[in-house]
Amino acid sequence: MLLSHVPAHFKSRRDALIQSHPGAVFIFPSNSEVLRNPDVPYGFRQESNFFYLTGFEEPESFLVLTAGSGSVPSKMVLFVRRRDATREMWEGERYGVDGARNVFQADDAFVTEEFDKKLPELLQGAERIYYRVGLNEAIDRRVIAQVDVHRASAGRSGRSLLPISDPNEALAEMRLFKRSEEVAALRKASQVSALAHKMAMTEVRPGMNEFEIEALIDYSFRRHGCQRVGYGSIVAGGKNATCLHYRLNNQPLKDNELLLIDAGGEFDYYCSDITRTFPVGRSFTAAQAKTYDLVLRSQKEAIAMSKPGTTLAAIHQHVCEVITDGLLSLGLLKGNREEILKSNGYSRFYPHRTSHYLGMDVHDVGLYITKSGEPRTLEPGMVFTIEPGFYAQPSDPDVPEEYREIGIRIEDDILITPGGCEVLTADAPKERAEIEGLKH
Repeated sequence: MLLSHVPAHFKSRRDALIQSHPGAVFIFPSNSEVLRNPDVPYGFRQESNFFYLTGFEEPESFLVLTAGSGSVPSKMVLFVRRRDATREMWEGERYGVDGARNVFQADDAFVTEEFDKKLPELLQGAERIYYRVGLNEAIDRRVIAQVDVHRASAGRSGRSLLPISDPNEALAEMRLFKRSEEVAALRKASQVSALAHKMAMTEVRPGMNEFEIEALIDYSFRRHGCQRVGYGSIVAGGKNATCLHYRLNNQPLKDNELLLIDAGGEFDYYCSDITRTFPVGRSFTAAQAKTYDLVLRSQKEAIAMSKPGTTLAAIHQHVCEVITDGLLSLGLLKGNREEILKSNGYSRFYPHRTSHYLGMDVHDVGLYITKSGEPRTLEPGMVFTIEPGFYAQPSDPDVPEEYREIGIRIEDDILITPGGCEVLTADAPKERAEIEGLKH
């Protein structure tokens, strides 16, 4: 069923973007449908920037925003698929140009086939173009060709092509700081995802297959309101958890092994990102418990640091120090603490960063380093993950046997608030006693 209107926050986002860039023209292509096999496309998801500014979910579309300057007003123009009764009978209703104007508040709208013809007109008076080159070579050629048509229309003025800049940085700064409607969507995605992880803890049994748990998680996401997964779920039992981006999800689960699940649902284009690690059977082994407690301690201390003025770099450094101290205490690392930290010697067991931004994309947009080269300080409205881990490779002969093949990651989603932080994913159990209590 087609929408009759879209929320006002899409317009407020467009207004904020163009008001900060007078004289600019922004060009955003939608995502295209991609065939999985003949006549069967992959599930469609709109390009994140395009949806952020419009709420429009059809493929084969273009958004053009003209910022205007002086007496020239700003304008939103949508190029969309034409209405087609036969195609709509097979594939569903389309909004068409009338829907683009009436529902999505476009100042003007045309069918997609007119994009090349109309773009030079929309560039009149522009001082700069914002368009991301390199994502789609065919669209790049179309845009640059029409920019050249616009240049040629100036005659012997001596003008060169309008400068083309990547819009991602300007838009990324907006998307980095979540507004109230975005935080609400992230909370919903986090709550639903936490329910799925808790269900997996209660349902898993030795002898089940990883894909059974993946299916249960997907079902829980959809049952509780998420429209899709935020990313491909990792369901890794035993030694599979020592592969950071394990994707097969097709192996049997065994007693006395751990199961690592990295999975998050997506609600209204905002995704959660949770990792939990727990026993396939009833309890952690002694070695599993020691390493799990180490990872959990580092994560709790990192969360306690998460407040305005801190940096993700400082949080990561502290996690590395806690992990290093723990590994030295367990005898898994040997040598001088400071030398290990300086040489990243801990990376044998903890090879990845502690955090990444989160929002519409699981690895969301935003600068981590300031233009002066310093780590960026955290501010209210930022959302990111904290996800320390421990991975003892099966092939590492220097690791005692009881620790070999253990993979642990504990990941939560953090919203910075004026007074500190909110753990959006707090409903997903992570205390050892609580996890083991669910399994008895």
